[in-house]
Amino acid sequence: MTTFVLIHGASQGGWIWQPTAARLRAAGHLVSAPSLDGCGERRHALRPGITVATQATEIADLMFYEDLRDVVLIGHSYGGMVVTGVADQARDRVAGLIYLDAFVPANGKALIDFLGAEERQRLLGSVKAGDGWRVTPNPIPPDTAAEDVAWVSQFRMPQSVRCFEQPIRLQAEPAVPRSYIHCTRYADKAPFGQFAEHARRTAGWRFYEMDASHSPNVTAPGALMELLQRILQR
Repeated sequence: MTTFVLIHGASQGGWIWQPTAARLRAAGHLVSAPSLDGCGERRHALRPGITVATQATEIADLMFYEDLRDVVLIGHSYGGMVVTGVADQARDRVAGLIYLDAFVPANGKALIDFLGAEERQRLLGSVKAGDGWRVTPNPIPPDTAAEDVAWVSQFRMPQSVRCFEQPIRLQAEPAVPRSYIHCTRYADKAPFGQFAEHARRTAGWRFYEMDASHSPNVTAPGALMELLQRILQR
């Protein structure tokens, strides 16, 4: 049995992991899929002061108070920023990191630092068009089934811009096994190739590819489960 903590992407919540979490639990694993502060069922707490650092701290605290040990953290998309911070704060509780088409920040870098000019303009433009601190959700991948579009659309919501602008501060590189899953469908339209290439050529990383768009936890949970089992076996 493996203990998983699943961290969702921007504008989502723990609910996004339901298809994957069900499969992991059926295989005998312990699974926690919390919604980050201000997200999902915690939307009423959304405020400008939420940052990637505060969200990382709350997940590290959750692992402490739930006494979760030997945890495999999976971070999807923006969640890669959070799990990196969690692993830095709770080194004695983390056994591995899996980045699912996710950002992998270096010390002193913010998410916005990894975006191209067009992506950065969209992010900041959505803030300026609103109340000055909320970022609106990204478009849903075009190959998402209609029923899944209806499902995720009703729950997605804005997120604090400080989550994207605040640099992450790390004590050191993680000392646990790290895996990167790169979703190759529409990859040319996303910023994750830079992290995939780094994982592919850097010692200490295990690199995998999926023929899926950016959110396989929605569009391809079965294939994702098979890949997670392969990673665990290694």
